[in-house]
Amino acid sequence: PHPKAGDEWCIYPSYDFTHCLVDSLENITHSLCTLEFESRRASYYWLLHVLDLYKPVVWEYSRLNISHTVLSKRKLNKLVTDKYVAGWDDPRLMTLAGLRRRGVTPESINLFCRELGITRNESEISPHKFEHHVRMDLDATSERALAVLSPLKVVIDNLPDDHIEQVQARVFPGRTEETYPVPFSKVLYIESTDFRAEDAKGYYGLAPGKSVMLRYAYPITCTSFRTDNDGNVVEIRAVCDRDFISAGRKPPKGVLNWVGQPSKDTLPAAFEARLYGTLFKSEPVDDDNADNADDADDADNADDAGSDWLDQLNPENLVVQRGFCTEKVAKAPVGTRLQLERLGFFVVDPDTTGSPIPVLNRTVTLRETVSAKAIIGKKK
Repeated sequence: PHPKAGDEWCIYPSYDFTHCLVDSLENITHSLCTLEFESRRASYYWLLHVLDLYKPVVWEYSRLNISHTVLSKRKLNKLVTDKYVAGWDDPRLMTLAGLRRRGVTPESINLFCRELGITRNESEISPHKFEHHVRMDLDATSERALAVLSPLKVVIDNLPDDHIEQVQARVFPGRTEETYPVPFSKVLYIESTDFRAEDAKGYYGLAPGKSVMLRYAYPITCTSFRTDNDGNVVEIRAVCDRDFISAGRKPPKGVLNWVGQPSKDTLPAAFEARLYGTLFKSEPVDDDNADNADDADDADNADDAGSDWLDQLNPENLVVQRGFCTEKVAKAPVGTRLQLERLGFFVVDPDTTGSPIPVLNRTVTLRETVSAKAIIGKKK
């Protein structure tokens, strides 16, 4: 009897009946399956032989396993239906819709698959290998732009209150001469993580009495800073050296991303940044042989599987920050891919439509993160 319908029908569609017939009727030349279906090959060809139908070539190979995520359809469905993620196109999922929304290009997916090739050996791939190809493709195609994720106010004391100067930032630094204007003002914003109250050896950020270079603009030197009641730095006072080139002075080694005010007493454009991490803290056990089986018996077994893998969900797989950006970022249409300098590769999310501020998803960091290196070390 059927495990769900019982004796209600004498026969019922199952994988063994439908797969081979559909392949044959659709004139499929090669039916590509993963290794768990190898045991079905005999029944596949037997039914086609009995019915005297065309027999496609059947190839089995190992499935793609990527650590710190799940790829089986039933586990993905569990994440979606129980609202652990926002939907099938959630950028944390390795679905095509999720990858597209995250800003991953088809070219990078093809490069990744081409490097891996096809094998019958079971293996597990670290996410950094996939991210490497994404990075390579986006680096070559994504225009650069300036933004800050965690703004810290900087007041430049040796500039007039109404000072607004348009400096030219590079679209593809070192590759083309194309530029776009960025306002340099008396009040501007840097990353809060780029300032320390005490300097240290090997630190290239801003500190009292220390100078840094503002990308595409001028060197600034911190003269003082102000904190709130909790001891958090809320404002930096500085002076800038606008004559460093004509005076023949070398720029500082440290270079910071920044965003200026478009006009006096007007805040820069705000944006929402969604920073995605690995979906799982570790490598969850993923019995995909049961999850991938399409016949009724295996589907029933899969439904009875435990949910311990859900305990490994990373609580920090999505961090939302609100920062400031230049006009170029604020006016970018949905789907635009950008490299926010020193921050990562981002794409304008569809949620921007109808939102008071643009929403950007971080596709991948500029460099391999510490967590990714830890994954690699563990593999070794």
